[in-house]
Amino acid sequence: MANLKIKLVRGRAGKNKRQLATLDALGLTKKDKEVIKPDNPQIRGMIKKVEHLVEYEEVEE
Repeated sequence: MANLKIKLVRGRAGKNKRQLATLDALGLTKKDKEVIKPDNPQIRGMIKKVEHLVEYEEVEE
């Protein structure tokens, strides 16, 4: 099963509460932090909400 490597490329300052909550749920607390999450519809939906702040790619493990 594929995983997603997600990286926060823009800062959190000035973002609304919902975007910050989504970033917290993804585990992205600081700029340039990377996390690996399973590729499922829930994670894809979270990425969609903050896609202007993150970069992601599929990785195999």
